[in-house]
Amino acid sequence: MGVFNALFGIFSKDLGIDLGTANTLVHVQGKGVVLSEPSVVAIDKKTKQVLAVGAEAKRMVGRTPANIVAVRPLKDGVIADFEIVEQMLRYFIGKVHTGFLMPRPRVVVGIPSGVTEVEKRAVHDAAIRAGAREAFLMEEPMAAAIGSGLPITEPTGSMIVDIGGGTTEVAVISLEGIVISRSIRTAGDEIDEAILQYARREHSLAIGERTAEETKMKIGSAYNTGSERTVELRGRDLITGLPKVVEVTSSDIREAIANPVNQIVEEVKMCVEETPPELVADIMECGITLAGGGALLEGLAIRLNEETKMPVQVAEDPLTCVVRGTGKALEEIDVLRKVFIATQNGKTPRR
Repeated sequence: MGVFNALFGIFSKDLGIDLGTANTLVHVQGKGVVLSEPSVVAIDKKTKQVLAVGAEAKRMVGRTPANIVAVRPLKDGVIADFEIVEQMLRYFIGKVHTGFLMPRPRVVVGIPSGVTEVEKRAVHDAAIRAGAREAFLMEEPMAAAIGSGLPITEPTGSMIVDIGGGTTEVAVISLEGIVISRSIRTAGDEIDEAILQYARREHSLAIGERTAEETKMKIGSAYNTGSERTVELRGRDLITGLPKVVEVTSSDIREAIANPVNQIVEEVKMCVEETPPELVADIMECGITLAGGGALLEGLAIRLNEETKMPVQVAEDPLTCVVRGTGKALEEIDVLRKVFIATQNGKTPRR
């Protein structure tokens, strides 16, 4: 078996995977981030057959006939449908490996810090069944910190706030370990849902998930930066049932998403309060780093700076921080061995 694994290793590049609620990203050894697609799978309800994965499946959301359903198999950062996640992983692993041999890469998967042992096992098993010869797990805030270039191996405190689609992870890291961590299931999806509910409540307008997400990206904000913009919400009038267009402003949306944004801000403040004084001093000097898609929400860094009285910066390319961190951890196993979570066999990666 060892000979086969060695042979497969020659032809298979090690992969780092950010298995996100909203998007899945893949980092290939020696190539960097090669794939970023929505974590969506389209299946036929009658035959249970997978019809499309990723971007192609997302285009079907809200536009499918009755027998085809587009699902997001991860909910709040964890696996909601084991079999579909396995199919999705197999698709992504196969997509980045082209050649005549069946790929058998080593895979590192980033997972939320608050997951249970059962959920860890589910992610590990899904990766193995999807074609990985070895699978290793690491906590997303640790991966985000590595991907952001924070000095996690040094005896100094670094704070990372990773705001994804399903979860917000806040962690203080020192000497390759997480000293304090908090995880809440309030993130990008909750912000989208708040916009959906606002349109329904204030304008009797039913809009789709994609419209809510696009509105958040165009005019969503966590702080009044003085730039007032407008966007048109297109959907169905809940009273007449006919198409309807409503114009909303950035201040309308800021008020609509205030509750989930406040929850994220409070979580960061609570993490700061729980941090040992010596590490707080380090963070005051180096600042809080924001990663994940939520880091792109306009004014969030300013809001957190005001609330925590600490410098706050957005990581370079925040959407890819976690996946870049998983890839870097594989490339520097000797230095970063401690960052991996032991799986059910208790093993850590070999060189």
